[in-house]
Amino acid sequence: MSTQKSVAQRSMGLGLRALGALAGSPALDKLGMRKQTEKLLYGATKNGFKAATAASRSFKAAQGLSGGPARQSATKAASLFDITPDDEQQMLQEAVKDFASEKVRPAAGAADAQTATPAELLAQASELGVNMLGIPEQLGGVMQEKAAVAGVLIAQALAHGDMGIAYAVLAPGAVATAIGMFGDEHQQATYLPDFAGESAPAAALALLESRPLFDPLHLQTRARRSGGEWVLDGAKSLLARAGECELFVIAADAEGLGPALFIVESSTSGLSVQAEPAMGLRPAATGRLLIEGVRVPAGALLAEGRREVYAECVQRARIAWCALAVGTAQAVLDYVIPYVNERTAFGEPVSNRQAVAFGVADIGIEAEAMKLLTYRAAARADQGAGFAHEAALARRLCAAKGMKIGSEGVQLLGGHGYVKEHPVERWYRDLRAAGVMEGALLV
Repeated sequence: MSTQKSVAQRSMGLGLRALGALAGSPALDKLGMRKQTEKLLYGATKNGFKAATAASRSFKAAQGLSGGPARQSATKAASLFDITPDDEQQMLQEAVKDFASEKVRPAAGAADAQTATPAELLAQASELGVNMLGIPEQLGGVMQEKAAVAGVLIAQALAHGDMGIAYAVLAPGAVATAIGMFGDEHQQATYLPDFAGESAPAAALALLESRPLFDPLHLQTRARRSGGEWVLDGAKSLLARAGECELFVIAADAEGLGPALFIVESSTSGLSVQAEPAMGLRPAATGRLLIEGVRVPAGALLAEGRREVYAECVQRARIAWCALAVGTAQAVLDYVIPYVNERTAFGEPVSNRQAVAFGVADIGIEAEAMKLLTYRAAARADQGAGFAHEAALARRLCAAKGMKIGSEGVQLLGGHGYVKEHPVERWYRDLRAAGVMEGALLV
């Protein structure tokens, strides 16, 4: 990952740190400047500073592909619905589970408070290969067949540690997967070798726009033709590590085509980012991408702008967010069970109370239903079968029940559920994202 930052980015960080230190100084009270300084600090925190995007590496075609783009093959359909992971999937899942429990969970509270995931944690996750699942083997990938189920298992395991850190870790893989699945041979040869290397770039799949009742099939970000180029205008919201990203796949309503995906390097003129801290997913350091007259070549368009490809991208992204919701819901369940068994009131465990026992049972039932629907959608995607219906069902259930599970987790801990000493308040905030986020992740 490139560590080079623009002068504007460094100035933004230094400026915020200086304002924060100044706000804590007792000298402000003596000078009568407390209110003015706090007002300035609030404005900076709320609106952020507009900054240039991260300096991009020079992406060049490292190797050619003969005979068209590389693709992963579909998995063989089983005669019965079996969600038991195969040996390879189980090995990946166990490795990520250990990483999530030993590294991610202990770092989650501090990452939430600091609105950033530690760089060493991101590097360790990258070493596990979690962002290489969608890269064909010919370009350095690790999976011969499509890996939506493996992606779901990994996302679920990471989210059991923390959903915000999982988002920060997995976001670059969405871009690699999009190019691996939908890119042509030139796009694949230009970008994918970097994702398979030791220093994978930070990247973001930018679909979501900041407006009420956002529909990913009706975009306000536009792409118009200009000679042999496309010109993009608009804005995208809640991108993980937006200020660090070197590459974007941006969704825009393309003139004459409808919603489509464009590969845009961060060094392209007209791109800038703003901090956009959110209620949840705070370790992902979410930001807003501003797109103002961005010119890209005709070759930046993915899959010739085919509508079915864009629709599939949206569906696969929704499955990925379901996987994060499943992992976080399981974390809530695993936390409240020992709590209600050990917490006593009136001389007995609170789990002896029927309302408490039923509340825990509901979480278990709903979390299992979320998992089964998510696995079903991912399995059909791997088999090359239609999965729009299954993805829609999983999305609807995970959005509704995930939020309910978060709320119930807080309720079962009573007053303890509302304080930061216990992680359920953070999971409650994170689970709300399952029904709001679009794009950003991909399986």
